[in-house]
Amino acid sequence: MLLRTLVVLFFLSGASGLIYQVLWLRLLALVFGVTVWAASTVLAAFMAGLALGSFAAGRLVDRADRPLAWYGAAEVLIGLSALATPLALRAVEQLYVVLYPLFPDQLPLLTVVRFALSFAVLVVPTTLMGATLPIVIKSSLLRAEGLGERVGLLYATNTAGAIVGTLLAGFYLIGGVGVSAAFQLAAALNVAVGLVAAGAARFVAPAKVGGGTVAVGPLSRWRPDGGSGGSDVSPRPPLRLGEGKSGGEVESPSPLAERGPGGEAAPGVRYLVLAVFAVSGFASLALEVIWFRVLVLFLPATTYAFTIMLATVLGGIALGSYLVTPLMRRRLDWLAVLALLELGIGVAALFSLTALAHGYGLAGGGETPRGAPVVGQLRVSLAASVLAMLPATLLLGLAFPIGLRLWASAPGDGQKHAGERIGVFYALNVVGAILGALAAGFVLLPRFGSQVSLAIIAALALASGLALLVPVARTRRALAVGAAGVGVALFGATAAGTPDPFAAALAQRYPGQQLLWHEEGVQTTVTVQQLANGRRVLYLDGLHQADDIPGTLYTHRLIGHLPMALHPDPREVLVIGLGGGATPGAASQYRGAAVDVVELAQSVVHGSEWLRHANYDVLRQPNVRLRVDDGRNYLLLTPKRYDVITADVIQPYHAGAGNLYSVEYFRLARRVLKDDGLMLQWIGELPETQYKLIMRTFLSVFPETTLWFMGHLMIGSTQPLQIDRAAFERKLADPATRAALEQMRIPSFEALLGLYWAGPEELRRYVGAGPLLSDDGPMVEYFLSLPRNEPPRDVSGVRGDVQRHVTR
Repeated sequence: MLLRTLVVLFFLSGASGLIYQVLWLRLLALVFGVTVWAASTVLAAFMAGLALGSFAAGRLVDRADRPLAWYGAAEVLIGLSALATPLALRAVEQLYVVLYPLFPDQLPLLTVVRFALSFAVLVVPTTLMGATLPIVIKSSLLRAEGLGERVGLLYATNTAGAIVGTLLAGFYLIGGVGVSAAFQLAAALNVAVGLVAAGAARFVAPAKVGGGTVAVGPLSRWRPDGGSGGSDVSPRPPLRLGEGKSGGEVESPSPLAERGPGGEAAPGVRYLVLAVFAVSGFASLALEVIWFRVLVLFLPATTYAFTIMLATVLGGIALGSYLVTPLMRRRLDWLAVLALLELGIGVAALFSLTALAHGYGLAGGGETPRGAPVVGQLRVSLAASVLAMLPATLLLGLAFPIGLRLWASAPGDGQKHAGERIGVFYALNVVGAILGALAAGFVLLPRFGSQVSLAIIAALALASGLALLVPVARTRRALAVGAAGVGVALFGATAAGTPDPFAAALAQRYPGQQLLWHEEGVQTTVTVQQLANGRRVLYLDGLHQADDIPGTLYTHRLIGHLPMALHPDPREVLVIGLGGGATPGAASQYRGAAVDVVELAQSVVHGSEWLRHANYDVLRQPNVRLRVDDGRNYLLLTPKRYDVITADVIQPYHAGAGNLYSVEYFRLARRVLKDDGLMLQWIGELPETQYKLIMRTFLSVFPETTLWFMGHLMIGSTQPLQIDRAAFERKLADPATRAALEQMRIPSFEALLGLYWAGPEELRRYVGAGPLLSDDGPMVEYFLSLPRNEPPRDVSGVRGDVQRHVTR
């Protein structure tokens, strides 16, 4: 009964934990930005708390006579402290704004500040979360010999809960009820789990904390006939390792490797296993980073695609742990089994690119271009994720309980120090994971690319398996040599046939296009491809961003030209996002204008060079200053004020794009605008509900918004827009500006006015009353929360008179 209760509680705890992780990473990105440096720092702070909690709890829980009560208290405190983190984040944001000017453009110092502030916010809930694994496993040890089986069951169940939490947060909570409500739900789960655990602890006898056994069980007397005072199920008396059990079997690890006096692995073997799982943590997170970077080349980079990817990783781990659980009581050579699994992880990880390249088309991947039905996109995302990641993650899930069993079952003390050993094992595994994520993102992918990076990490797993075969070979030489030979041969054959992921993605997703150049940068993978007609296309993480096709190029240039033409004297100009460079290039064509461009990824800067002929050679314009940074974070921190703010086209349904369409983002932009400043916002051909949401949100911050270019562009201002003929004609007097505007078919003041569509009164009537997009409710990014299969917006009936804006 106790174990069944713990299984349910740990499932719910896993669900709430992943909900928190998704929410925290999202909210902290609003403070520190979404650059890979900032995001990695936040992730490191999160996982450092887990490692600290696991290590500390492991050292303390062995002294606890009621570990289940400890678990209940930890869960309640997780819920209460996590619920307070949004308030703490607001205080941290204010402090960060104060500290930032002290370290301008000093990335190492800023990284330290970001880590310290992130850790300060997350340290309490994440340390408690890390503590739960050793505590709950210690609570489950009704008798000493059940460690491996219980670890497998509880770890699998917690991971299964994490899958549910991932799917709930990604598919429903954030888009459906909002971030605040999601925090409240997760906190309620934790508090409920804690209260149930604390109540159950009252019916569990105190554990013996000395002597080599741990006796934890319901408060009932054990009887030789198996009965108990009114209970159908009661615990048997504590058994020591090596004593008999039902069916005549003897619980003992394999005698085939070096063993301690009680049948457990000897210290040298145990420390080898511990080292292997530190490496395994490194490899697992590094693989996840590499897989995600490759998969976005094949899949639309929506938040739902990333949710499915993460759920697949967790699903493989959970399934593997569930599968191995019933086997943990068998008399197997678990060290040899673990060695074979590590060899298999290496081969399966390396094979993932081959499986994805050859299986993607069979799953219908080539039939789901942008705009395909959502169900079809999700189906392909799931199929691609399973093909690439499930085999290796399944083996990782099989290996974890086995490794923990081998490490935690030390000679001579039963489970006396099991909690401490579990804490050390999990803490080192998490530290390895932190280092793996950082190494893959900052070193391997930028330097070697995904194909070679994957081979390096797979080789680490293979090497771990070979290292484990060394002690196995002392008693089973033929098995060890044969396994090593087969593993190395399979690895070599797989490596020889591993395809280039770029070539595979290009052939599957964009047939008929020629790859000209690509770069796997720290932040973004950028490709430049050539169409059959010679036109060039720039893709960011597999998504179309810019090209030199006349129609697209006109729109991107107009986003730069329109606010510059409308403002009477634009001197300070900010462009969020470089993209292909056409937008800031257009803005740079005005005499006296100083253009600041804030681009998230250095690889995009390099990619834009392939469109120099279309972007006015923007990076070499003397009046253009480039800054590689997060655009929203720049608005939060800059002391500058601008006459014009505009932005490259960013599709609102892309993962993370909700941060650039919220009311809070528009308020940050208004803060850095001068009193007579203008902000241009692209709004595009979206379904009506999404179109109105964005327009209504923009109007709430810029009440004098006007609509231009057939409803594609909004010009925001806090004062009524006044269009000055004389000021525009002064711009036309400059030859470079005139040439650029004539190329845009705006050779005169009348042509400029011809782009006008509607004014603020018409727009307010059109959008009506309704919800706004916010950081708490990014509904357009989480578009499944909105009506589907709507036709594109129709603003043909929303027209206004431009003459009311013309200065007489």
